[in-house]
Amino acid sequence: MRDYTQQELSQIFKTRRERLADYLKENNIGACVFIDSEAHRDPSLAYFTGHANDAVLIIFTDGFTVLIPWDENLARKNGFCDKLVPYTRYKNSEIAAVKALLNVCYSHGANSKIEFPPYLTYPQYLQFIDELGNYDCRCKEDGAHKFVADCRMIKDDYEIECTKEAARVGDLIIDEIEARIKDGRIQTETDTALLIERMLRENGCDRTGFDTLAAGPSRSFAIHAFPGYTNAKWPDTGLSILDFGVVYKGYTSDTTITVAKGPLTPEQENQLELVQKAFDECLRLYTPEHTIVEASKKADSVFSAAKRKMPHCLGHAIGLEIHEYPRISPKMPPELKFQPGMIVTLEPGLYDTAIGGTRLENDILITEDGNEVITRARIIRI
Repeated sequence: MRDYTQQELSQIFKTRRERLADYLKENNIGACVFIDSEAHRDPSLAYFTGHANDAVLIIFTDGFTVLIPWDENLARKNGFCDKLVPYTRYKNSEIAAVKALLNVCYSHGANSKIEFPPYLTYPQYLQFIDELGNYDCRCKEDGAHKFVADCRMIKDDYEIECTKEAARVGDLIIDEIEARIKDGRIQTETDTALLIERMLRENGCDRTGFDTLAAGPSRSFAIHAFPGYTNAKWPDTGLSILDFGVVYKGYTSDTTITVAKGPLTPEQENQLELVQKAFDECLRLYTPEHTIVEASKKADSVFSAAKRKMPHCLGHAIGLEIHEYPRISPKMPPELKFQPGMIVTLEPGLYDTAIGGTRLENDILITEDGNEVITRARIIRI
């Protein structure tokens, strides 16, 4: 991936904020508040400023943006905003910080209507109302914060490049894992997970997208094995699963491979074939011509014809979070289609306590004329 200049990055984040500002104008809202803390992580902070976490963010009607970070040094290095004020100036109080900056920057808002995030608890919201008596405080599930989530559903060019770089590194790791299985250097679930941790950092990535799930045949019956990995043999005779993601500049990949080590039973072979068939048939529906419900129902039909049932949805969007909107599920709005710019997983899976588990997961970029599979996860036979 090419290096972006500070000027280019500044414009990327400004363009995103301007889109929210247009929404605020259209809906006669003075400002929108975002709060990222240990109590609740909000990727909107990174989406609008590039600063990773632990800060309050206020965006006004005219697009003027105030970042109030806990880590001032990190924010000045990585954050893009119009005004940066240290959180410590307000005794580490979110309410005091918001109140002060709303008063100082009031002229940038169209009015006194302020939207707060719907993830606030009711007592927290009441505290803001009590302290901000001069403001019309609002907290809505379908307001500005929902609009931001919808914006994040369609990735811009920078987000696509970051995700593709995460995918590239993830593919390198899968290839290395396969090589090490074959020459005996990987023996356990822990060997696998620690290799991922080391390789992703050697290749410029930030961290894993979630706790790595490496489950040998004795544990692969679980959708998400707990604990994520142990010192058990991996792979071993039967079906082993590895589910992992790597993060590049905030954006995560998400892939799952199944390692099939023979000899296998007829039931295990059948399960492998069913999952591969579901993947192949559903991939053809990951296009702007088809609805999300269509793809989800196609997977269900493949499995139900064999009297099997998948216990999870077919996939989900990825980005700054590992699970973003939309889910690839029959519960989605029936009119919702795949849209160019979406990056979603395709991950059919079957699990059985006697047979073991099989899941095949790749990341799919929806394009104007179809899709692009940006990862190379696969069923590996040993």
